[in-house]
Amino acid sequence: MENIANWTATVFTIVAALMTAANLGARLTGWGFAMFAVGSVAWIAADVQRGDPEPTLLVTHCVLLLVNLFGVWRWLCRQARYEDSSAHASKRSRWARVPTLFSAGSLIGATVRGSGEDSRGTVVDAMLKCDDKGLAYVVTSEGGIGGAGETLRAVPPEHLRLNEGEVVCDLNDDEWQRLPPIEDDRWPAAAPPMVR
Repeated sequence: MENIANWTATVFTIVAALMTAANLGARLTGWGFAMFAVGSVAWIAADVQRGDPEPTLLVTHCVLLLVNLFGVWRWLCRQARYEDSSAHASKRSRWARVPTLFSAGSLIGATVRGSGEDSRGTVVDAMLKCDDKGLAYVVTSEGGIGGAGETLRAVPPEHLRLNEGEVVCDLNDDEWQRLPPIEDDRWPAAAPPMVR
């Protein structure tokens, strides 16, 4: 029985780690924490089934269970509700006599398309101007694996169109390549001027 609890804990913990590390939205992250919680319960069961459980491991697994339950509430209840509400507001705005809304939360991680169907990269951040609260530029990432070897570019907002959950860039391939790459952590204070 202890062996079953150990393997259950191991499998649930590994799958949960993959789900939360992927960061594919509040719901998947929340379910990852739910799997972490099941893994914690299995670890506690394995600890108790041992004739002489190690007290430090038992305490650690109990504390991790509480942390994982907090993660379930944080991501599956609270954050998922925020995502749903912003999606509903965006959808309703398409039919109302107001400017169509685009959720700022959905901007991060959005794919940037060129004027065709080609992908220019993924949005990693958006920088706002403090004085007029406007969008200064959007930082995109292209290439690389897991952030290693990627190229970051600051894209001026006048070349971007936010449309129903997608970001479209009007720059052609040559203009895109002329956007200077951002080096390390030296993000610009303003959008780079476009060289035509």
